[in-house]
Amino acid sequence: MVEKKKLLLHSCCAPCSTAVIERLKDEFDITILYYNPNIYPEQEYIKRKNEQLKYIEILHNNRSEISINIMDCDYDSESYYKAVVGLEKEREGGARCAVCFKLRLEKTAILAKENEFEVFGTTLTVSPHKNAEIINAIGLSLEEKHQIKFLVSNFKKQNGYKLSVDLAKENKLYRQNYCGCEFALRVQEIEAPESLKKIY
Repeated sequence: MVEKKKLLLHSCCAPCSTAVIERLKDEFDITILYYNPNIYPEQEYIKRKNEQLKYIEILHNNRSEISINIMDCDYDSESYYKAVVGLEKEREGGARCAVCFKLRLEKTAILAKENEFEVFGTTLTVSPHKNAEIINAIGLSLEEKHQIKFLVSNFKKQNGYKLSVDLAKENKLYRQNYCGCEFALRVQEIEAPESLKKIY
């Protein structure tokens, strides 16, 4: 039996992690990293983190063939706000988001290296609202910087996003109605209330 490589997988939220875990569980020994300092407010962060913990527990209780570890981080909003200074008015999907991707991916790369993982990756590319090319370019630059393999992905392909939606419903997971940061929430509330119905 071939030993699986150890993967530190950054998860943006429980719903997105569902389909990604399904896709990677046979190839990797997965540890989920929940590091999302962009999420606002703190109560929302805690709610989303608890849903991630809930989903891992569901897997362990109902799927004996799956063993997923989890690495938690403290709420670190100060790091996010420092990183995006001057970018507060950027449009969604623009320069601010790229900085946010890098912040989270670099934390993942550093922790993966420190804890002797062989690969690091992220669930972010399962969302149709996230640009996989930008995320992968950032990941590959961090692979070179920190000398640890990055898992290039576009998990939304092959109905990955649809699977994440279906699995979230099946497991009664909370599915947030905005990406996470204060600035995204403000834009939605002021400019497009209907967009709050969108699922990220």
